[in-house]
Formats: sequence, structure tokens, C-alpha cells
Amino acid sequence: MVAALASVLVLAAAVAGLAVVRPGPVAGWLGGADGGAPTADPPDPVPSAVLDGATANAPMPTREGVQAAIDPLVDPQKLGDRVNISVLDIATGEVLYERGPDALTVPASTTKLVTGLTVLAARGPSYRIPTRAVAGEQPGEVVLVGGGDPTLAVNAVGSYPGAARLDQLAEQVKAALGGVAPTRVTVDSSLYSGPIYEPGWDSDIPTGGCGGPVMALMTDAARANPKNATGCTRRFTNPDIAAGQAFAKALGLPAGAVQAVSRATAPATTPGTPSVDATGGAVVSTAPTESATAPGPEGGTTAPGTELGRVQSPPMFRLVEFMLGDSENIIAEALARQVALARQQPASFVGGAAAVDAVLVELGLPEAESGLADGSGLSRTNRVTPSLLTDLILLAAGGTRPELVGIFGGLPVAGWSGTLSERFRSPAASSVAVAGAGAVRAKTGTLSGVNAISGVVTTAEGRLLAFAILADQVPTDSSVAQPALDRIAAALASCGCR
Repeated sequence: MVAALASVLVLAAAVAGLAVVRPGPVAGWLGGADGGAPTADPPDPVPSAVLDGATANAPMPTREGVQAAIDPLVDPQKLGDRVNISVLDIATGEVLYERGPDALTVPASTTKLVTGLTVLAARGPSYRIPTRAVAGEQPGEVVLVGGGDPTLAVNAVGSYPGAARLDQLAEQVKAALGGVAPTRVTVDSSLYSGPIYEPGWDSDIPTGGCGGPVMALMTDAARANPKNATGCTRRFTNPDIAAGQAFAKALGLPAGAVQAVSRATAPATTPGTPSVDATGGAVVSTAPTESATAPGPEGGTTAPGTELGRVQSPPMFRLVEFMLGDSENIIAEALARQVALARQQPASFVGGAAAVDAVLVELGLPEAESGLADGSGLSRTNRVTPSLLTDLILLAAGGTRPELVGIFGGLPVAGWSGTLSERFRSPAASSVAVAGAGAVRAKTGTLSGVNAISGVVTTAEGRLLAFAILADQVPTDSSVAQPALDRIAAALASCGCR
């Protein structure tokens, strides 16, 4: 099992040695996004070796050895008095260290591990989120229908490799209309319900650029500039309208019609036309045919609700990778709503949280160890336990649910990628923490007063461990608390702990 997991984690190309493969594009694995020829992302440059290899028969650390490594590093002056920790051996599931393992703790963005695991279980790794265009009720009207794809791009200049594109959808619509020009675009983002901001978010999140309005139709995770592909950046206040305006431009509508884009509800789909049901899956409508009013081929008309085109997101495991690598909050909220749709819950913060908790129970994980309000971890009302995080890592690694291994591909690598690219290597981290570079692969979590990290680590002797460290009463800022967390994870990487 360890050897197989090591392969999944890109931790080893063989039983021993170093992997030289960067966690990166795999969109071509499951075919093209729009039903045509597969489209692979441009290959990444070949990097230097960064990940220590796991060894199948490496000796397991002892509880005493792990305790001796960790205890001196749990510094209340830097991390506060609530530092809850769980460490498991992945091959055996044996607990190697516990400190408040069942304490419900504010997880910050380590919540995304829970979101990633449950959406892979609920949707499957190959599922793609559709964005559709249908004929509207009014003559000349085209309705852009959001299916909840947060990575949708306007054109080739998008924030996410392999994203579905509005310009390609516009070409499908033009072909379906046979050259008859549409005159109006409306947008339907009604798949989601409830508030667009979670009530437990800090007041600066809606405007600070790390979060934004959660809507079923948006481009580039609501970024105003798709080239600002990571980090906090300006987001559209009404991303569905912005997406509709970009679509109207791609259709060639005049400036006045672009500015006039508004919200509407898409008509019922006409018989025999693929549509999207409440779970997001494709169905065929059997509704009666409605009167034909929209433009159609060769000057004719097209019945309202007729699908004129659709594009689809990258597969779900790629969306999970995007979410985890750079801690994408809006993607996380979109994926939580996919869990809700798959479990017939409202696509809202409340419905997503309830569905995520329900899927955890389906997977055999303890219900009492999770209480979520959102999918991203931005809410301070979220609670999880360290042992839940290590248990879900163990479940994903165990081989009984192969669809869950997708949570590993997106985990940042210490000192090299994602939210860990600048950690485990700064002078402030100390030489002990630097020793964890390339050996730790984990999801980070940061709010003011909250710092967390959870993932996998390869010990100095090649044993693979799962760990979670959550601190939610941190008296210092992140520049102090993060290196303190890193030293704990790096201590596991730098010792045999026996």
C-alpha cells in the first residue's frame, strides 16, 4: 500500500530514490472538455528533484520517538495554548502522536481537505461541470446558464489551464443559429440559493479579494483580471453579469446590448434536448414543446429552452487540485455546492455544509468530528478535529476508495509549490524546518489567530505519515506562527523517530 500511495503522491518513481515530477497538468487523462479531441495542458518544464521517496519497508517510528521530536516544538508563546495534533502511520493506521486529537478546532483552509475528499466521493474524479446556452423566451434572446463551474474562462487567457471557454461556447451558439444573429443575452445563475457571502466570514473577505460572491455563473473564480491567477485580487461584485457581458461580446452583440445583459430564468428545455437536472447530471427533457420565438437556422425560429451549446469544466480531480494548490476559496465553495447537488441538497452554504457532513458519514468518518459552515474554511464557525483530517488522509491512501486519491495531487510541496512555495526554506524557519522541504506535502490554513497545516510527510528513513496540526488561539501573527508549525512537520521529516 505504501508503494502504491507513494506513486500517487509523486513521492517516488520507484521503491527508492527521488521523484523529479512536478505535481501539475493531468487534464488530458480523461479526454477533451467539449467532447472533441483531448486537449492537454502545455507541459511543465522538467524541475530538479524535490520530493523525498517513500520506502515500502521503511521502519515505523515509535510513539516515544515521535513524542520526543514534537513535544519540545509545541511552543505556547508562538502557537498559543490550543495546539491540537494527530499523527498516523499510513501503512498501518497506527496512532503515533495525539494532542487534543478529538478537539473541535477552527481549521481555516485545511477545511479544503474535507471539501476535496467529499466532492471526489460524491461526484467522482471524472465529473465535469457544464455551462450551457439555451434559446430564451423572447425573440433573439440567448440565455447563458451557469452550472457552477468557477474556472470558466472568457477566452484562451484564463486563470486555469484547460478551462471551458465562453468564446468557444459562442461559436457553438452561432453554428446552432445558422448565422442568424442573436440580439439579447440574459444570464441564469439560479442554480445556487441563499446568501452569496457566508455570515461567519470576516467583514473584509467580500472586498479583500481572497474571497468573493459565490454564484453559479462566473469566469476565472470571479477575478476581474484573469492574469492575476493566484492570491488575493479584485473580484467582480456581480460575476454572473460580467460573464454574460463577456459572452455577449463573443457573440458579436453591439455595445448597448452588452451593457444591457440582465438576469433571467432559462425556459424549460425542449423535448429531446440534453439539459441539467437538479444534481447537475445530463437528462433528456420530456416537457411539451413551447412556442418558437428565438432566432433559428436560416431565418427560422428555435423553441425556447433549446440547448444551443455547452462547454464543460476540467474533470473534478483537476478542480480539486486547483483548489488545494493555491487555496482557492471560491473554487472550494463551488465544490461544496457540487456535493450538495449530488446529494439533493440546496446549492447553498447551508446545503453544502450539510451534504459534506453527510458524505463524511457515508465514508465511515465520525459525524461528531466535523461541523462546517462553508467549504473554504473562511468561516470562523467551522470546526473539525485533527484526527478527522488524518483519518480522511488515511482513507484516501488506503486503496478501498481509489476515487479519493485525487486529494493528494494538489497538495502543495514544502519549499516549492502552491501555498508552501515560500515556506520551509526562509531563514526564519531555521535549518530544522528547511529539512522538511520536499518531504512535506500539505494543505495550509491561515486566519488571524488561526494557523494550521495537514498532509503527509516522509520521514528520514522513508516512512510515510499523515499529520494534522491545528492552532486556533494563536497569540502571534503568521510570520511567527507558520515557522513554528513548519518546524513540527519538519521534525517528522528529519528523524527516524525511533
